[in-house]
Amino acid sequence: MPTPAQAHFMRATAAAESSAAAEENPLALATGYELMLHKLANDRRRLKATESTEIKAEIKRELLSEYVPYVEGVLAAGTGVQDDVLMTILIWRIDAGDGAGAIEIARYAIAHQLSLPDGFKRKTPTLIAEEFADSAKRARDGGLPVDVTSLNTVLEITTGQDMPDEVRAKLHKEIGLALRLSIGEPPFGAEQLALGFTAMEHMKRAMQLHDKVGIKKEMEKLERELKNSTTSGAGS
Repeated sequence: MPTPAQAHFMRATAAAESSAAAEENPLALATGYELMLHKLANDRRRLKATESTEIKAEIKRELLSEYVPYVEGVLAAGTGVQDDVLMTILIWRIDAGDGAGAIEIARYAIAHQLSLPDGFKRKTPTLIAEEFADSAKRARDGGLPVDVTSLNTVLEITTGQDMPDEVRAKLHKEIGLALRLSIGEPPFGAEQLALGFTAMEHMKRAMQLHDKVGIKKEMEKLERELKNSTTSGAGS
């Protein structure tokens, strides 16, 4: 065991060496999380300098692969501590169209009640539900396929979470419309009828939550189609 004088010398030497190392490289003594925050800050500056939303999404897709090991490590550790890097990557994955990757983080974030980084006014469940609903709407408006499985998963993991009724209504609306598009045109067969009735349930729920959600005409049209197909025996 070192004498008190030797212990003091060791502490003083370590402090001096650490101070010198920090002056040469400010990140020399940073933790892994601090290093990732530093990287994130640099990447956000790059994004801020880009005006095009489309190009920003491309940059995010490019950058996201660099964060995969970190995300995997955090999720595997399962500590549940607040992590602004992880929550930013959640948002970037949504923006980049990586629904499965976003849901992977979303489950963890909701389970541990993680908050969004400073600057975001919405609560985590609200952002997840609304961003997925908005993404589905953009795809639908552009004639692109909508991932209804991801929408259903988002609905599942946000069930029981507090959010504005209007936001949850948007999610039910997009699920209903996605299911309606998936069954094609009438007359409907048995499997189509089953999906159609499920779509109707989501549309009705959307209207219950927010009567100005903008789905009344589609709901009335689907109701007629289901009634006609059932009456004609097309589903038998």
